Amino acid sequence: METVKVAVDAMGGDNAPDAVIDGSLDAVRTRKEIEVFLVGREDILKEGLAKRGASDTKRLHIVPASEVIEMAEPPVNAIRRKKDSSIVVGLHMVKTGEADAFVSAGSTGAVLVGGQLVAGRLKGIRRPPLAPLIPTKQGVSLLIDCGANVDARPEHLVQFARMGSIYMRDVVGVKDPRVAIVNIGAEEEKGNALVKETFPLLKECADINFTGSIEARDIPSGAADVIVCEAFVGNVILKLYEGLSATLVGVIKEGLMSSLRSKIGAVLALPALKKTLKGFDTDTYGGAPLLGLNGLVVKTHGSANAGTIRNAIIQCIAFKQEDITGKIKGFLEGDSNGI
Repeated sequence: METVKVAVDAMGGDNAPDAVIDGSLDAVRTRKEIEVFLVGREDILKEGLAKRGASDTKRLHIVPASEVIEMAEPPVNAIRRKKDSSIVVGLHMVKTGEADAFVSAGSTGAVLVGGQLVAGRLKGIRRPPLAPLIPTKQGVSLLIDCGANVDARPEHLVQFARMGSIYMRDVVGVKDPRVAIVNIGAEEEKGNALVKETFPLLKECADINFTGSIEARDIPSGAADVIVCEAFVGNVILKLYEGLSATLVGVIKEGLMSSLRSKIGAVLALPALKKTLKGFDTDTYGGAPLLGLNGLVVKTHGSANAGTIRNAIIQCIAFKQEDITGKIKGFLEGDSNGI
């Protein structure tokens, strides 16, 4: 059994370090092939582990980092100035091979900038995208890009489509994944300038299963496996998904508790309801990998809880086992113009 070493930003996110420590402990207890390196302020992490009776936990280590990059800091300056921050130290571990992956709930901008400056892009990759899995009626779809490139060009979206196809095929196991571009209608002539320019380029790609446009209302039904868009649109879709999911859970619970009859019905329906709602919980799927780097970098949302952190860490197992970075690199080497 091959060990997967994951560096985790213990100081990043609204619920750090407690949620990060709890999620990391859960990950190493759940999967024997996981080894976690908590990167952050040593005294705080030692105290947190001792409080949980986990000071001598095997496969869970502390890597000291004295600085923290705050959410509001300018990303480029922060990465260059705070060399001993948990984000920079963790990314260096990926760069040097000390870790197979880096997981952070910290500053998205800092993780994106640091991923490219520290870990580095694969040769030929123009813009690394963030690509989270989102729940659908059919299972999951890959939303690419959801926050890294708000000024993307057509050639970038083509790269996103091809990298996303590799990810869905080899990590998720979807044979011949369907690729669609987010649009305001099904017709090819619809859309803004970016979509209109990108559509014919995707049609020409013989190595992807391009099915055309997808409207936002069709995403939850699972009409496509890889959903291509620039980051502004992708982030709006993702945040709406998260907000709607939380709202629906609250409304359903409120409705079930509204009367004696509904409470009795709730007792009967609860097991099936819990299973269904869990499938539409975005936290179940961990974080969003930043594809196209020399190594795996996974970004979770800032309010990540212990479960999100655990799932993001476990998510790294399939990425390493399937050698997604190597497959993207191999694709690039076979195409002089890049993916």
